[in-house]
Amino acid sequence: MNFKRSYEESSLAITTNLAVDRALKALGRNIELARRRRGLSQADLASRMSVSVSTVRRLEDGHPGTALTYLASALQVFGDLEKLNLLLDTPTDSVGLALMDAELPSRVYSKRRKTPKAF
Repeated sequence: MNFKRSYEESSLAITTNLAVDRALKALGRNIELARRRRGLSQADLASRMSVSVSTVRRLEDGHPGTALTYLASALQVFGDLEKLNLLLDTPTDSVGLALMDAELPSRVYSKRRKTPKAF
């Protein structure tokens, strides 16, 4: 009997919504294209990232369970690590800034613990 299960069948499988799934697949295709344009094999990229080839495959497949650290590592190999900061560029997030400023308290107090009175 073979009890070996695929990653998708295991309890570690992660479900996402369709929009997230499509975005991850597109990101994976872009990573694959960047790798191929640089003339790197999956094994070469894996070696430079200090990961396994299967990790690179999952990253390029857009697998939702792939850790963000692998994306950062791939960007570093490509010389594009600074692009990670552009994913959510908070200084130019006009909606987020407007919402935050509207709810910003004028003063912030620390919460003090109440100590029990001595008998």
